Parts: sequence; structure tokens; C-alpha cells
Amino acid sequence: MQHVISVTVENKPGVLSRISSMFARRGFNIHSMAVGPSAERDGSRMTLVVDGPEMEQIVKQLRKLINTIKVTEFDPGEAIERELCILRVSAPAARRSEVLDVAAAFGAEPVDVGAATVAFELGGTPSQLSDFLEVMRPYGIVESVKSGRIALGRDIKNPQATLRAAG
Repeated sequence: MQHVISVTVENKPGVLSRISSMFARRGFNIHSMAVGPSAERDGSRMTLVVDGPEMEQIVKQLRKLINTIKVTEFDPGEAIERELCILRVSAPAARRSEVLDVAAAFGAEPVDVGAATVAFELGGTPSQLSDFLEVMRPYGIVESVKSGRIALGRDIKNPQATLRAAG
């Protein structure tokens, strides 16, 4: 089972190494990791997608690490999740318009056009990117790269409606 964990940390040398080592020592596979600046001054936010049965203990250990500010494990559907993919597909002149039309149906933007290939950029949910890769596979994927997943907790749209529904 995959778990999405958000960790806000101080910008200090070795923090990323300590966190990834902690997962490795405990036998957990990190499926993806994305790190970037956070809203906290001098802080970074990491989003980890981890394979494993239960994360309660590792989340507690993350909270105890030096330089950790905040740790959140998102329940399924509790977060807005996105990834970015750049995909180079075989596109000879005879099939180029077909490849462009299929990519456009997914909202993918051509970012590089070569003599026999087209590279596309697409951002979206992990399942949207997976679907795009599967549809493009028959054309011949020359190369691809995906970013790590980023996630942000969903906001409660109408607290009064939530309170009425719960009551």
C-alpha cells in the first residue's frame, strides 16, 4: 500500500539524507520524493510516497528527527496530488498529426519537436499520467521522466455544511 507523507523541515545540510536513511534502515521503499521551498521561512517541504503496510511508527520517528518542523500523513483522497511528466514519443511525419491529436486530448503540450520525435509535457494526477503513458506506448516511447509527487492537504470548503452533516 502506498502512503503519502508531507514533511516540513529546516533548510539544513544532511536533513534529506537523515530522512531517506531512516526509511531505508527500516526496510521501506520510497516510491517518490519531491522537495522544495515551503511557506515557512528557511524551511522546505518534502512529499514522500512510501510503500509499506503501516506508517504510524515511522511518522512518530520522523517527528523526533532534528530539523523536522511538521509531519502529516494524508489519508486517501485527503490531499491534492500532482506529478509532472516529460515524454518523448516516436512521431514520424506520417503519424505526427495523430500523435499530436492524442496528446492534445490529454492536455499534453508539445515542448520539443524533432525530425522523428515529439516531446510532451503533462502535469496531473498520478492516474492521469499513467493513462497518458499507456495511450502513448503504442506510438513508441523513446524516453520519459516523471517528477516526484507533490501533495497539499485539501481545505474544508464549508465548515457549516460539514458540521450539519456530522450532526
